[in-house]
Amino acid sequence: MINMNEAASGRRAEQVLLVDDNPTNLQVLYKTLENSGYTLLAARDGEQALSIAEKALPSLLLLDIMMPGMDGFEVCRRLKANPETRGIPVIFLSALTDTDAKVEGFSLGAVDYISKPFQAEEVRARVRTQLRIHRLEMELARRNAELEDENFQILRAVTEAIFGLDRQGRISSANPQAESLAGRAHQQCIGEDLFTVFDFQSLQPRIEKALAEGERLSLDEVKLRTTDGRDLTVAMYCAALEGERRVVVLRDITDWLNNQHALEAAREELHSQRQHLAHMERLSTGGEMAAGIAHEVNQPLTAVSNYARVAQRFLEQEKPDKTKLIEILDKIVVQSQRASDVIQRLRSYIRKPTTEGRIPLDLNTVMQEVVMLAEVDSRINGVAIDFQPTSDLPGTLADDVQVQQIGLNLIRNAMEAMRGAPEDFGGVLVRTYREADDVGFAVEDRGCGLSAEMEEKLFSPFVTTKEGGMGVGLSICQSIVQAHGGSIGYRPNPKGGAIFYCQFPVR
Repeated sequence: MINMNEAASGRRAEQVLLVDDNPTNLQVLYKTLENSGYTLLAARDGEQALSIAEKALPSLLLLDIMMPGMDGFEVCRRLKANPETRGIPVIFLSALTDTDAKVEGFSLGAVDYISKPFQAEEVRARVRTQLRIHRLEMELARRNAELEDENFQILRAVTEAIFGLDRQGRISSANPQAESLAGRAHQQCIGEDLFTVFDFQSLQPRIEKALAEGERLSLDEVKLRTTDGRDLTVAMYCAALEGERRVVVLRDITDWLNNQHALEAAREELHSQRQHLAHMERLSTGGEMAAGIAHEVNQPLTAVSNYARVAQRFLEQEKPDKTKLIEILDKIVVQSQRASDVIQRLRSYIRKPTTEGRIPLDLNTVMQEVVMLAEVDSRINGVAIDFQPTSDLPGTLADDVQVQQIGLNLIRNAMEAMRGAPEDFGGVLVRTYREADDVGFAVEDRGCGLSAEMEEKLFSPFVTTKEGGMGVGLSICQSIVQAHGGSIGYRPNPKGGAIFYCQFPVR
């Protein structure tokens, strides 16, 4: 009974089991279906039919009702009682035409009914239809099994704890992560009220309301306690499913929060260390400028001393010239203010940043103060400084001490690069500018410029071309600028030399 087309193609044909106690009827059925592409099996009674069905598991049964011994109804009943054969579709064949017989057949699980005597075309059409339905059902069952397995694998793979709840809020399903979070085995979770497994503390009424009303609820940070006494912090999501079921997703963020707190502490420590290093760099710069500053302060103090002696001599006169005396005292005031300004600028530069941090700044004013502070080095190095402010420059939010530090560092580097340069090269140009949503300043020199190798590691710490230098100045400047959300960089000067620029966001 093997179909030749099936053997040639190598494909297993669908099997159809024909059951009838009448040999003539079996022969007619066989002739009717033999060229339809099926593998045909035959049984003469109910016992034989059950035996063949259990072994071969055919795709369809054509089953006669009226048979001696075990009739077709009993055969169908036993087939449907067996888990291995209950899925085999059954078409009843019978000369019985009363409605009760048909109803009984359908109640036992039959899918169709063919009355005897039957027509060949009708038999082939009904067999073809039921086999097509059977194939679709088998494919659907296979796909459902694949989806269930796929969903199961997904639920096992995700890191979140997923609880399914029934309409009363009892746990109906839990993935392995849910069991781990709850500290309970699967069988200990099923049937339990979610709020007996977890204590959500003050948020419990809000969560209960959302679950009862089927609302979506998303909470970034929820404190809870498990029944075994663990305190956890979780992110939580609740949603309604079909059929009044609910799903609750919990993600344990306890370790993540601890890591965030540790990271924040490390950032604060790093910021503190950077502030300290920047302060030490300012002190170092102040020390390097000490000789020039002492000279700058000594000049007005010497003038004050001289003018004071002249004033003393005027006072020793019998009739001192009051006009001349006022003129001398005015000069004393001017010179003492000059010395005070030098000291004040240095004190402002080397002080630590204030606790207020960033304040509204006018970059023109800040750079003007930096240029005045740098005039000490300007006279020592014999390099002039030309300051070109841009009018109507918007303000920025920054720490004035740190911006001064960046400006002075870049200006002193530029002056050192131009030490010994021809006079017609001019001096260092300092200018402010606006570019899109940033304000900044640039320091241009006509020195020897930088090599390609030095450009690549320019802002790396401990890289320097200065003899005895630490190589941290530009690195500190970069960290300061980046902390302000700005940028610092270098480009070659088209006239020869270097241009360093630094810019900050407009406030």
